[in-house]
Amino acid sequence: MNSLFTYQTLESSSESLYKEKGSKFYSYAFQVRSEEEVKEKLEKIRVKHNDARHHCYAYRLGIGTEERYRANDDGEPSNSAGKPIYGQLLSAEITNVLVVVVRYFGGVKLGVGGLISAYKISARNTIEAGEIIEKEELNYYRIKFEYPQMSEVMNFVKSNRLEVVNQVFETTCEIEFSHSISSSESIVSQLEEIENVEVEFLYKR
Repeated sequence: MNSLFTYQTLESSSESLYKEKGSKFYSYAFQVRSEEEVKEKLEKIRVKHNDARHHCYAYRLGIGTEERYRANDDGEPSNSAGKPIYGQLLSAEITNVLVVVVRYFGGVKLGVGGLISAYKISARNTIEAGEIIEKEELNYYRIKFEYPQMSEVMNFVKSNRLEVVNQVFETTCEIEFSHSISSSESIVSQLEEIENVEVEFLYKR
C-alpha cells in the first residue's frame, strides 16, 4: 500500500475491565468513521451502563491535516479522563477509533492523579485487547444516471470491482461507491466518459 493513503485502526471492537480501590472502569473501543457513528456508539454505552455517573471518552477521525478529535471528561475533574484516553490513541498511533471508559465509584476517592492513571490504563488495556490493522483511505463518490445507462454503468462497476455502499434505482438512478485514493482519479475519468453520467465527490475516509 501507498503509505500516504494508509492509516492504522482497530479491526473490530474490544473491551476490558480495570479495578482500582473499589472503583470499576469498564472500557470499550470501537472502529468509527464519522461523528454520527461516535454518537451511536456512545448512546449504546450510556444505555448499557445507565446507572453509571461517568461515561468518559475520546476519539480520533481522519489523518494528517484532516484529523478531527475530541476528549470528554463527563463530570470528572478537568483533563483527568478524556485527555488520558486520547493520549492512548496517540500513543498507539491509531485513528477512526472511539474509546469509552465507564466508571463506577467504589467509595474511595482516587484523586486527580489516580484518575488520570486509571483512565490511561483502562484505555490502553482496551486498545491492546483489540487488533491494530492498516487500512487504505478511500474516496467516496455518487454516480447519477438515467435508466437507459443502467447496463453500461453496472458493467463498469462490476468490471472495476467498485465497492457499492448505497444504490437507488428509480427514474434517475444513483450509486454511491468507494475507491482507493491512489487510483480513483482514473475511475472517475472513465465514468464521466459514459454518456449522461454525473460523478459527485462525497467525502474521504
